[in-house]
Amino acid sequence: MVKVLIVFAHQSSASFNAAAKSAAVEVLTAQGCTVEVSDLYAMNFKAAATAEDIKDYEEYGHFRYQEETRLAWEEGRLVEDITAEQTKLTEADLLIFQFPMYWFSVPAIMKGWIDRVLTCGFAFTGEKRYSQGLLKEKKAMLSFTTGSLESMFSSAGINGDMNVTLWPIQNGILHYCGFQVLPPQIFWAPSCASPEARQTMLEGWRSRLQGLLEEKPLSFISLDCFDPKAFQLTPDVQEKHASQEFGLTVGIHLGKPLPPQNQMKAGC
Repeated sequence: MVKVLIVFAHQSSASFNAAAKSAAVEVLTAQGCTVEVSDLYAMNFKAAATAEDIKDYEEYGHFRYQEETRLAWEEGRLVEDITAEQTKLTEADLLIFQFPMYWFSVPAIMKGWIDRVLTCGFAFTGEKRYSQGLLKEKKAMLSFTTGSLESMFSSAGINGDMNVTLWPIQNGILHYCGFQVLPPQIFWAPSCASPEARQTMLEGWRSRLQGLLEEKPLSFISLDCFDPKAFQLTPDVQEKHASQEFGLTVGIHLGKPLPPQNQMKAGC
């Protein structure tokens, strides 16, 4: 049985985001999945990453959150709200983040979930990251609303290319931890749309959910393609792509034009 964890961040149960979350719960449950929702605002989830996240922490000087929480994870000293979410994620096959885009990123409360739950040792280590990340057997995806129209997030739009906006989240967080990242579900400016158009958006999401578990993930570069000391693409990889029209990914492009839709469609 496939287990799904939805991390949900919206203050209102009457919001479009809540409707999208409910659609996912309904459709995936109907397919036989076990679906669990972490409603961050309802949980009053703590967003700030502080020493309070560690039981029996003794102040002795410079506090380094990553190192201290790694040690606390190893020793079972993380606080309960973190370990509860880590348990949910450990049991999940698919992680869905449902949220409204805030300032070209996720809401602060969701960033807090990422900062506090995806701890070093649990989600990644210095050696186990990107394609070798500790969560590489799991899938993850973003499902979110925008406040701007789709045309505004284009290569000629005032907000810039959405593929570029998504790179720090999908590569720098999800892929970094090893997740197989499914293409995002983007609801373009539902607040500006008619009720009929919003309903059409939700129906499109419901339709996609029917085959979501069989979808192919986005393409990222394997850790094996980088020199283990300098963390640069190996010469043979660079030579192989020297004659290609586009770069390998949005972030690793070798000075070439960005590959179209690289962070929005599988196989690009």
